[in-house]
Amino acid sequence: EWDRWLLMGLIGTAVGMLGFLIHQIIDSLIKLKWDLVENYLQVSKRKSMASFDGNIHMTWMCVLGLGLAMVVLSSGSVLFICPAGSPSGLPEIIGYLNGTSIQHLFNIKTFLGTFVSCVLAVASGLFCGPEGPMIHLGALLGCGLSQLQSDTLGIHLPIFTRFRNSADKRSFITAGAGAGVASVFRAPIGGLLFTLEEVSSFWDIRLAWQTFFCCLMATFTTDLLSSSLYGFVYRGHFGFFEAEKRIIFWNLLDVNVLAFIPTILLGMLGGLLGALFVSLNIKINKLRMQFFNLIPKLSLRKTIKLMFCISPCLFLCVAAATLLMENGKQGITYLFKRGTHEEFGYTSLCTALAFYFILSCWTAGSAVASGLVIPMLYTGALYGRIIGLILVSIFGVQTNEYGAWIDPGLFAAIGAASFFSGVSRLTISLTVIMVSMLS
Repeated sequence: EWDRWLLMGLIGTAVGMLGFLIHQIIDSLIKLKWDLVENYLQVSKRKSMASFDGNIHMTWMCVLGLGLAMVVLSSGSVLFICPAGSPSGLPEIIGYLNGTSIQHLFNIKTFLGTFVSCVLAVASGLFCGPEGPMIHLGALLGCGLSQLQSDTLGIHLPIFTRFRNSADKRSFITAGAGAGVASVFRAPIGGLLFTLEEVSSFWDIRLAWQTFFCCLMATFTTDLLSSSLYGFVYRGHFGFFEAEKRIIFWNLLDVNVLAFIPTILLGMLGGLLGALFVSLNIKINKLRMQFFNLIPKLSLRKTIKLMFCISPCLFLCVAAATLLMENGKQGITYLFKRGTHEEFGYTSLCTALAFYFILSCWTAGSAVASGLVIPMLYTGALYGRIIGLILVSIFGVQTNEYGAWIDPGLFAAIGAASFFSGVSRLTISLTVIMVSMLS
């Protein structure tokens, strides 16, 4: 079985490198976008204050234009290059692993189109994350590296031929999907449990160990490369895993029993809002499909699908609150931060919650390669922090060890887990992923 373990290690390493590459490109594009805006404002300010004030609107037009350009390219790469990559690919992976044959799900065009669409969609500021497409891309790498053949590229390598059967192919695809989760969240056990709980129906103990090894390699590779490179610039300290790059939450262990009362409330709220989100999203997608089916011409239908993807960017420009303008990952970090009891007020949190809930529900299912995990965590963190802020308003800012649990950052983390669970119906793997993220 040495060759099977070798392939699992290679798949995990490849998925880890891909996860690192996706995050680096997204961060670079976001930085480039805001650097252009900052430089434009500085030039205007040097000319005159009148020019600076007058160019604020032009600056927002610049941000909107850059975001729209990214969305158009993202949606276009899915609509015209790889329809199998829309929107996240996860339902298609689950369907394939449970016996459904789907054309073009694992070819090179789907890989490239999904990669480009995911990077541009997240960098544009759409209400989405890279986790869903990353699972699809991990499964694609698991399929491609295990089979070592491609009809599109005309490649048929004469090695590892014994794995060219449907059962082994499913096993490697399962491991690749789990490695995608592990790379995104730095959670190898979470990746294993996600595939067990959500993805695959055919399982045995051998596949569990091999998938876990694949997830370990993916997490280690992503962390190792991230330790020394940021924005493709070498920072030194290769192999030094900096603690401050993570959201440290070990002090959550000191919790008063009274904290379970708002926690239960958040759990119930997460279930209700999660059910509402799923129901609303299903209705939106049904109406969207009925509308598209009324358009007989394929090219016009694709153009209108692209316009539907642009609409959330227009709303984002109108509702330019601080929390909405941050990318999802950075915004979640702000909301989870402890000791910031009064950093965000009710108005900003409620406004961001309303817009993020509605627009992420609209974005899910649109013609871009995107994931739902970041929007779910963000939405839950917003209403969790509102509950925490209510407690602070009632009891005040507590600094003693028995009252320190009254912290909006704590309840933001609990709210994020509750909404994630309410939408996805995940329990065990979600708990492990959240613990891995917060420690």
